[in-house]
Amino acid sequence: MRHTMAYGARGSSAVTAQRIERRDLRPSDVAIEVTYCGVCHSDLHALHDHEASGSDELLVPGHEFVGTVSAIGTEVVGFAVGDPVAVGNIVDSCGVCDMCRSEQQNFCREFPTTTYGGRDRVDGSATLGAYAHEYVADQRFVYRRPAHLNSAAVAPLMCAGITVWEPLSQRNVGPGTTVGVVGLGGLGHLAVKLARARGASVTVFTTSPSKANDARTLGADDVIVSTDEDAQSRARRRYDLIIDTIAVEHPLKPYLDALSLDGALCVVGYLGEVKLDILSVLIGRKSLTSAGSGGRLYTQELLDFCGENDIVADVEVLPSSQVNTALDRLARNDVRYRFVIDLSDLG
Repeated sequence: MRHTMAYGARGSSAVTAQRIERRDLRPSDVAIEVTYCGVCHSDLHALHDHEASGSDELLVPGHEFVGTVSAIGTEVVGFAVGDPVAVGNIVDSCGVCDMCRSEQQNFCREFPTTTYGGRDRVDGSATLGAYAHEYVADQRFVYRRPAHLNSAAVAPLMCAGITVWEPLSQRNVGPGTTVGVVGLGGLGHLAVKLARARGASVTVFTTSPSKANDARTLGADDVIVSTDEDAQSRARRRYDLIIDTIAVEHPLKPYLDALSLDGALCVVGYLGEVKLDILSVLIGRKSLTSAGSGGRLYTQELLDFCGENDIVADVEVLPSSQVNTALDRLARNDVRYRFVIDLSDLG
């Protein structure tokens, strides 16, 4: 077994530095020296759930990261030691179901193996995340990273970025398309940047008038304060696609009403039950859809697009020794727009 340092927790919502094991390289494995890892709300939820469960199994968070290849297995092709790479929240899938054959490994019928908190498909061991000095992954789920981009700011593309990219790409958003983005956090700010770079006209819906300047700086053409009924009314029947990034339960009708003929509301923030009046989708032949993470083709497509258009996340970088500070501040929504930890101090 290989050994590395990581930040993990046993029955706690706080992480501490400790020595962990990584598997010896299989023929198709890539070992990656992790340089930066994003801090996602999913990490926060996983740690709180872990504490509530009372489990003493080790949990190492981290599922959006970048680094350089440090070693490769005997059957690896396309990667060499020293290559800049990135990994997201999926590190394996069954590979044979209809979803995997369609390059939608994120929808694998047997459920994809997650970067942490999952089970290795070969030996059944728990996957441990990238709040660590090293990560080992199968080459199929390691991606080429544009070396000229700020590497710390690339990390959130692997979770927040790909989550909003799939609906933009799948619906062929481009010049002449009108896109609404609900919420201006980690997902929302990337949705604005990406939709704008694809040539769409972009409107941000927010409850905070103070975010109007930020939205326009990011590339939004218009800002609608969703508590302003007159402004919301003017938005009716205007948008081809609305990406809703709000993570708590909220009414969907105002955004369905804002869709044009055959428009789609893609909810990527709140994943619970919703109340829906079918007339809201019937009139105008609208669609209510969702997205989560992305398949291999879309993920590499995103990274290539960002490399060509110089797009990265807006991040606050902290040394990994301050990871608990990042988690505490994230719990208070005290971040603009994504925390990333620098693993160079972990060793």
